[in-house]
Amino acid sequence: MDSLRDEISPYRHFERNAWAKLRADTPMTLDQADIDELRGLNDRIDLAEVVAIYLPLSRLLNLYVAATQELFRATDRFLHAEGTKVPYIIGMAGSVAVGKSTTARILQRLLARWPNHPKVDLVTTDGFLLPNEILEREGIMNRKGFPESYDLPQMLRFLSDVKAGKRKVTAPVYSHLTYNVMPDKRVTVDRPDILIVEGLNVLQAGRPPRDGKIIPFVSDFFDFSIFLDAAEDVLRDWYVTRFFSLRDTAFRDPKSYFHRYASLTDKEANATANRIWETINLVNLRENVLPTRQRADLILRKGADHIIHSVWLRKL
Repeated sequence: MDSLRDEISPYRHFERNAWAKLRADTPMTLDQADIDELRGLNDRIDLAEVVAIYLPLSRLLNLYVAATQELFRATDRFLHAEGTKVPYIIGMAGSVAVGKSTTARILQRLLARWPNHPKVDLVTTDGFLLPNEILEREGIMNRKGFPESYDLPQMLRFLSDVKAGKRKVTAPVYSHLTYNVMPDKRVTVDRPDILIVEGLNVLQAGRPPRDGKIIPFVSDFFDFSIFLDAAEDVLRDWYVTRFFSLRDTAFRDPKSYFHRYASLTDKEANATANRIWETINLVNLRENVLPTRQRADLILRKGADHIIHSVWLRKL
């Protein structure tokens, strides 16, 4: 299931060096301090990775955004309508522990440095998870992160309002410390040039209804989508390593939902992390996340060294 060979017909494949050459004259606008700030826990990314992978990607997205902006202007001229700012929405999917958050933050910072779209916002779908009390009442607390654990109507309303160009659209915020949605905190998205939406199942789709009624999916609002990919055994290793790091840091906070794991021995922590991976994250990966990979416009394939070794770009 880890091979992309069965899915490559709609894609152009680039090895790392070939992709890096597509940077052209794109300037490097980040320094090591930026990378250190944006890098997530246990993510290994350096300036060389940004130059080889993310600069070409930011150049590609800049071209796509500019073309889309011109299309909207042409439509407004045809309709004799006043210009309405329509955000360009990028979806980013992938497994737990693959590094989506780091990739999203780096892209946000790079894209904001282009002059034609300086306002770039980032929203994660964690905020749209149902509150723990609802998950517990429904008996699906152990399926947190699965499609049924999200408040899909609220997510769709948010994306619809953003795409319609509405001002000051708000989204809920999630706390990884308390492992729950923060009831009194919202993030505001106010007509950005670009919005990046990052989450496990953002490329999820379902079967069309028999009655023919239109049912929107989150991915319907995306102008471009990215899937961050790695082999299953690699993802497991990264998840276990991250669990150990959290045991020694965040889990030690008495306010942490997982504070009980802070006192685990190495053997107990390894067993616990592998059990969670096997019974929750791997199941979600196989049932829901991985099947959406071929819906992405771009696939970034990571190796065990955390480096992106190949890029797959959907043919237009």
